[in-house]
Amino acid sequence: MNKIKETLFWKVITNKYFIVCFVFFLIILVLDENNLLVIRSLKHDVAELDYTIDTLKQGIYQDSLQAERLMYNLDTIERYGRENYYMKKKNEDVFIVVNEDKD
Repeated sequence: MNKIKETLFWKVITNKYFIVCFVFFLIILVLDENNLLVIRSLKHDVAELDYTIDTLKQGIYQDSLQAERLMYNLDTIERYGRENYYMKKKNEDVFIVVNEDKD
């Protein structure tokens, strides 16, 4: 038992400054409210939100281009109304074809 107590490892482990620092880092890294796991998950959430922001900005850009086309081109307005709202002219019939996937 005396050999163990005389080793450098044992002296470092039983040092009061080492013990205080170890407990401090244990509290900060694992037990604290803002520990490493919370920080990691928050960084993941921020990355997801950044991706969502980029996707929404791209959608806004596409919608603004579509709105710009609809403002100045009558053919585009007619095509948009026919495709999205199934509008038709007086003397015409519209047939809606639905593709059903077979599982």
